[in-house]
Amino acid sequence: MGGAKKLARQKSRGKLNARERLDMLLDGGSFREIGALAGKGQYNENGDLIDIAPANFIFGRGEIAGRTVVATADDFTVRGGAADAAIYRKFVQAEQMAHELRLPIIRMIDGTGGGGSVKMLEDMGHTYVPFVPGWQHIVQNQKSVPVVALALGPTAGLGAARVVASDYSVMVKGLSQLFTAGPAVVAALGEAQDKESLGGSDIHTRNGVVDDEATSEQDAMNRARRFLSYLPDYAGGNLMRIDTLEPPEGSGDELAAIVPEDKRKAYNMRRILERVVDGNSLFEIGGRWGGGVITALARIDGWPVAVLASDPMFMAGSWTADGSQKAKRFLGLAEKYGLPVVNFVDNPGFMIGLEAERAATIRHGVEAMNAVYEASVPWATVIIRKAYGVAGAAMSNHSRYQYRFAWPSGDWGSLPIDGGVEVAYRAELEAAEDYDAALAVIKERLSKVTSPFRSAEQFLVEDIIDPRETRERLVEFVGLTVGRK
Repeated sequence: MGGAKKLARQKSRGKLNARERLDMLLDGGSFREIGALAGKGQYNENGDLIDIAPANFIFGRGEIAGRTVVATADDFTVRGGAADAAIYRKFVQAEQMAHELRLPIIRMIDGTGGGGSVKMLEDMGHTYVPFVPGWQHIVQNQKSVPVVALALGPTAGLGAARVVASDYSVMVKGLSQLFTAGPAVVAALGEAQDKESLGGSDIHTRNGVVDDEATSEQDAMNRARRFLSYLPDYAGGNLMRIDTLEPPEGSGDELAAIVPEDKRKAYNMRRILERVVDGNSLFEIGGRWGGGVITALARIDGWPVAVLASDPMFMAGSWTADGSQKAKRFLGLAEKYGLPVVNFVDNPGFMIGLEAERAATIRHGVEAMNAVYEASVPWATVIIRKAYGVAGAAMSNHSRYQYRFAWPSGDWGSLPIDGGVEVAYRAELEAAEDYDAALAVIKERLSKVTSPFRSAEQFLVEDIIDPRETRERLVEFVGLTVGRK
C-alpha cells in the first residue's frame, strides 16, 4: 500500500486500511485479488526496477455469506485515492466483471476515488476535456446488478459520484464526508467550512444523497452484507427464500389495539411492521429523510419483500416532496430485482401549504404515483387508516388486480370529511339556529356514510379483515406470487 508512515497516519485517523476493509467485509479467506502487480514502476538507466508505487484501487472476487461478489477498495494511503496514482483499467475491469458475470459489486470509497488533482496536470503537461473511463459500465450496473457503496472517509468529485451511483449507500458518522468539492475549493467562493459541516453524514442522510448512516466501519460492512441478503445476484435472478424463520416480534393480538379510535392521534407504524414480517427481518433504508414514508426490506414466510409504509407520526403520513422522491427511488429498487411490494397505507394526501408548493410537491408526488402505476412486480396493499385524494390513489394501481384489504379503521375518500363539511354545507349551517349543534348532526350523519363497510358492500374495497389476520394474508400473497415461480 502507501508504506508504513502512510498506513500509520491512516490508523491515527481511526480508519482501517484498504486490505483490512476487504478482510472485514468478506468471508474469511475468500478474497482473490485481481491485478495485484499493477502499479507505476521506476527504472534505472539499465531498465531495472528500483521502486514501485502500487495502484490505489484494489479489487477482486470474494464471498459474502457464501455468495460470490466483486469487492473493491480505494487505498487512501497512495496519493489520497487521486487519479495520478490510479490505473483506470482496474477500475473499468471491476465494473465490467460485475456486469458481465452478473455479480453484486461493493465499492469501498475513500478519497477522490480516481478523481483528478492539480499536481497531475503539471506532471502531464497538458489538460483535457473531462471524461470518466468506464462510467458506461457504472450505468449498466445500476440497471443489472446489486451495487453497494460505502463512503469510508472524505469523498469528493468522482468518489462522491461513485457513492451516489448505487442501489444502497452508507456513510460512517464522523469518519465520512461527501462533497462535490472539498472545503479548500469551496473557500474560493468565500465560504469557510470544515469537512464535517460541508458534507458530513448529518447532511447527506437527511437530503437523500446517501441512504444510511453507520456508527463504525464494522457497522457499515454489516449493513452492506445485510442489504445484499435480500437481493438476487442480478436483476431478473431468482429471489432466495430462507428456511430459518423467526416469528414476528411481539404479539399479533397487539395489532387490534395499535390504531387509536381518535383519527387525529398518531401511532407507531413500525410496531405494525414488526408484528407482520418475519422476526428480525425488517431492514429500514433511508430512515432519516422523507419522514412521512417508510421504506424497508423484510421477509415474509422467508421470502424477501419491499415494504412501503406511511408514518403517521411525521406530518400525519402525508407525502412531501422528499418523501415522494424516496418512494419513487425505492420502487425502482423493487422493480429492478423483482421484489414484491407490500404497502401499508395511512396517507391523508400530498402535503399542502406554502412550503409544500415551493418544494414542488405535486410534481414529485405525481412522479412517485407514476412509479406505482408503472410497477410490474406483485403488489399488496394494506389500508390501515387514511387514503385521501390523488395521493390516496397513488397507493396502488387500480387497473391491476387489487390484492388489497383494509383494517376496520380504514378511512378514505376524495378528501377528509372534517375539511369539507363546513364548505359543502355552508348554507345549511348558516341558516341553523345553533351552528355547532347543526355541524355535529351533519358529521354524525356523514360518519355512517363514510364507514369502510359501506365501501365493502359496493366491492369498492376488496376485504376488511381483523388486523390479527394481516400476516396470514401476506403469507398467502407471497406464496401466490414469488412462491409459485
